[in-house]
Amino acid sequence: MRFFFKFLTFMAIVLIVACHNSNQQVDQAAEQQAKTIASKAGMVLVRGGSFTMGSEDRSFVDAQSLHQVTLRSFWMDEHEVTNEQFAKFVDATGYKTVAEREINPKDFPGVPLERLVPGSVVFAPPSRPVSLDDPLQWWKYVYGASWKHPFGADSKAEAKKPVVHVSYIDAEAYAKWAGKRLPTEAEWEYAARAGKEQQPYYWGVELKPSGKWQANIFQGRFPNGDTKEDGYQGIADVKSYKANAFGLYDMDGNVWEWCADYYRPDYYQNSPAENPTGPKDSYDPQEPGLVKRVQRGGSFLCSDEYCNRYKAGSRGKGEINSASNNLGFRCVKDVKNGDGK
Repeated sequence: MRFFFKFLTFMAIVLIVACHNSNQQVDQAAEQQAKTIASKAGMVLVRGGSFTMGSEDRSFVDAQSLHQVTLRSFWMDEHEVTNEQFAKFVDATGYKTVAEREINPKDFPGVPLERLVPGSVVFAPPSRPVSLDDPLQWWKYVYGASWKHPFGADSKAEAKKPVVHVSYIDAEAYAKWAGKRLPTEAEWEYAARAGKEQQPYYWGVELKPSGKWQANIFQGRFPNGDTKEDGYQGIADVKSYKANAFGLYDMDGNVWEWCADYYRPDYYQNSPAENPTGPKDSYDPQEPGLVKRVQRGGSFLCSDEYCNRYKAGSRGKGEINSASNNLGFRCVKDVKNGDGK
């Protein structure tokens, strides 16, 4: 601040500067306190700003066209919600995920009753190379599969791994219980880019900088030849890879993450420039009768050979009641009480 009065003395200038510096110190102390509180709760303050949303890769048609977006600040979980965290929600509420609920025969007319058993979809790699045109070659509906039993009734969820087999309905229920919400698609991409603009990968321009894998994705011949070159076959524990510049882990690979936005492939043509929250309804021309929400980040099954939507700016989608063992989520929270700007 500058004051252009003739009687302004040197001592007054000193006082003004001292006051200004004192206010800065108070602001910095308050911000650090807020960061500390959120850090203890496993969240990171993501400062608001502007970025270019979408992808330059023309193969991602639904991520066109590039557009400028400005966001307010928000808190974000530093990693995907884990089985340990989800168990606390279930213990407190008695909640049953969609995969655990009894199936109404009216919803599946013509299907024998003995087949209408609760379960979920699990990646089951074939023993030999298969055509990549038929996902049923590697996806199997497994009776008893759920967040508690990720590979079926005889398996057990591990505490530090991301919770999976959660539908959008389940993720939203957890978020509300936790006093949070699911991120908008724009918030998710802004956080994943962590201050970097257009580039092939969220971490940079090279797939393996210095020869090191940066995310848990699929290496080898898909779907039967995972070489485990990155050290993992299947899901990795959260925080197995280094955090991005914002302090967020696993924004790429490992498990897909639900976002709050309805999915429409044409939404970017009319997306608001400030704090977009997605279209008012869902439409996927491939399956027009289903209600879908956006998914982001790719999973341990993504590779350039099959699903390359772990790349920066790309989008995924899923029916709101669907679940699988490569699908999870993380939450965000609005900034309040001056704890961020």
